[in-house]
Amino acid sequence: MFPINPTKEKALIERMERLGVREQDLEESFVASSGPGGQHVNRAATCVLLVHRPSGISVRCQQERSQALNRFLARRLLLDKIEARILGRQSEEAQRVAKLRRQKRRRSRRAREKMLRDKHLHSAKKALRRSAGLED
Repeated sequence: MFPINPTKEKALIERMERLGVREQDLEESFVASSGPGGQHVNRAATCVLLVHRPSGISVRCQQERSQALNRFLARRLLLDKIEARILGRQSEEAQRVAKLRRQKRRRSRRAREKMLRDKHLHSAKKALRRSAGLED
């Protein structure tokens, strides 16, 4: 079915059975990829959009230039998401994304003022440590 190692394909099928995901429940469509890959990516629809109808979870995969390999990888990503939902805990990937969002979020005015006040206090403390002969 996929151009990969038969043991990996077998493991994927077993995992799908274990999680109760059937191939009939998946809606698969192909869209044009974006980013690096040159003419091949622009000409072929190698990006795979996979939707699990019962849960409504969707996955988009364009990691590789090969459509067939992206189909396999999209199924793995979908199973990861379904498994995280079943287990009722956030996956490591979701935690990593949430952490990045928090880091990139702009600070409030109050937080900025507090940070600057702390910096000024720290610089004043360091200024007191200077020896007397260095001041001009």
